[in-house]
Amino acid sequence: MPTLPISSFRPLAAAAVLAVLAGCATMSAEECRTADWYEIGMRDGQNGKSRSYFDEHVTSCKDAGVRPDLARYTAGRDIGIRRFCTPDNGFEMGRQGNYYGNACPADLEYAFLQRYRAGKVIHDAQRRVDDLDTRLRERERKLDRSKDDKEREQLRREIRDLDRDLRRARDDLWDAERRARR
Repeated sequence: MPTLPISSFRPLAAAAVLAVLAGCATMSAEECRTADWYEIGMRDGQNGKSRSYFDEHVTSCKDAGVRPDLARYTAGRDIGIRRFCTPDNGFEMGRQGNYYGNACPADLEYAFLQRYRAGKVIHDAQRRVDDLDTRLRERERKLDRSKDDKEREQLRREIRDLDRDLRRARDDLWDAERRARR
């Protein structure tokens, strides 16, 4: 297989770097020129973006010669973030294992975080159940393939232990779900 000289890779590397950097922009130049900053602020708020996310828009739009409207952005974000920071959304965010970036205003954060934590407990318990279930099935497949009596006995012990741990993990999941319904 012939090898290419290093200089052949430079244009490819430069294109890759530009593609990565372009992927970091929050908005394209055209989006910056036609932006409704109130709507963008509302969307960012509804997606739980912190106030500092505006700075990323400023950076993205700088090359397009556009200066984002902070007042309109903030007015939209203030409404959007109130839609984001509900207890129900906090629960769903936690249950899905999503990251919360401390974006909620103080008057909404306590209720949001209470439900976020309840959802996160369920998420973590479900992940533990899934992990143990995967490990158990893996050991069972290994047992089916094994011909060595000593290995088979060791695998049976591991399967018993994993089965016991899985039952406990399912109980923990059930308890977390029950507590969250209260």
